[in-house]
Amino acid sequence: MKTTDESRTIIDVVSEFDYSTQNEKYNNNFRKWRKNKKNPYAFNFSVNKNESIFIDGKGFVDNSHTASEHKTISRIFYIIGLAMLMWVACENIIGKIIIYILDIIGINIHSAFFSTSCYGGSIEIVTIMIIISLIKIYVPALYIHKKLKMPLNVEFMSTMNHPSELINAIAMSLIVCTITSIPDAYSSSAREIYDYFRSTNADISVWGQAEYVIYTIFDVIIMSVSAEILFRGAVFSALRQFGDIFAVIVTSVMASLLTQNFPDMITVFFISVISSLGMLKSGSVFTAFAVRTVFKMYQLTIVIIESSSSENMFLKRNLFMTGIFIISTFTVIIIHLTGKHKNRNYLAEYTSEISLKERLVFSFRTFPFTAVAVVCIIASLIKVIY
Repeated sequence: MKTTDESRTIIDVVSEFDYSTQNEKYNNNFRKWRKNKKNPYAFNFSVNKNESIFIDGKGFVDNSHTASEHKTISRIFYIIGLAMLMWVACENIIGKIIIYILDIIGINIHSAFFSTSCYGGSIEIVTIMIIISLIKIYVPALYIHKKLKMPLNVEFMSTMNHPSELINAIAMSLIVCTITSIPDAYSSSAREIYDYFRSTNADISVWGQAEYVIYTIFDVIIMSVSAEILFRGAVFSALRQFGDIFAVIVTSVMASLLTQNFPDMITVFFISVISSLGMLKSGSVFTAFAVRTVFKMYQLTIVIIESSSSENMFLKRNLFMTGIFIISTFTVIIIHLTGKHKNRNYLAEYTSEISLKERLVFSFRTFPFTAVAVVCIIASLIKVIY
């Protein structure tokens, strides 16, 4: 057993990590993944401050905690950058190539290179949108999973420790939806697909068209779950090594950039923050699934209301938004007044020689993350112009 003086000289980032926020089974598996010395993406630095290492040409040098941290972060962000590049390429290049090939062989679907819209038959449009959406999420998700070699029981938090936090996260997401939707109450993609199906046959409601119903179910449920599998899965768990706040910020910025749409970036950022915090507080990734699903349902409801030709459309929309805001705010207040959230440590902290701000700056400047972020911004500008 170490004496007090000896323990002060030993740095072991794995054992010093705050594991009190999750259940013991998850903590043990997370610890096991981090202790694998052959895993280049696990930050398992340990050193005795009183010891030095001899390096040819340099002599005895101190084993640097900061250098080791930077090295691990660089490796993780290299994977993140490539995964984001895969998303962007699948959505903007591979998807267009698929449509172009289908158009050549006579299938009724067309698209301009700089346009996000597809033209043609409703079945063809829905089918290709579903295929491209799945490709752009699961190609990078599988790549990340394979590279990080993270067990599924570490990649996804699965124990609902505090169900009240699920309700709290949903209510918070609805508050954010209402506030951020005041200048623009719907996403452009939701509006485009709804308007397309509404215009295909004026005598049939969009809900009478099977293709639209299928796409709506896919977009609201399957895409919501799939997106959270990517953002709240292996990436989030790997970033937790450097503190939960760091993981929350990085994954939220990542999700925001990949929208490649300026009007959606702010909303998606805050929804992603709520998804992450809700998952950490409740203990289950199911909370993140629920938050994003509710977010998509809210957007869809606003689109349907605003598409109405009724003279009372604005009144109905405003009443809906006001009602959702009041109910959600009341729910959050009640949950917090119960006191069940008190005396619980939600976020695993991480202390280092560098601050959180410095760590974020270093991370976001890592190649190819920076390059892909610029590409996402350029893609957003192109959408504004075209």
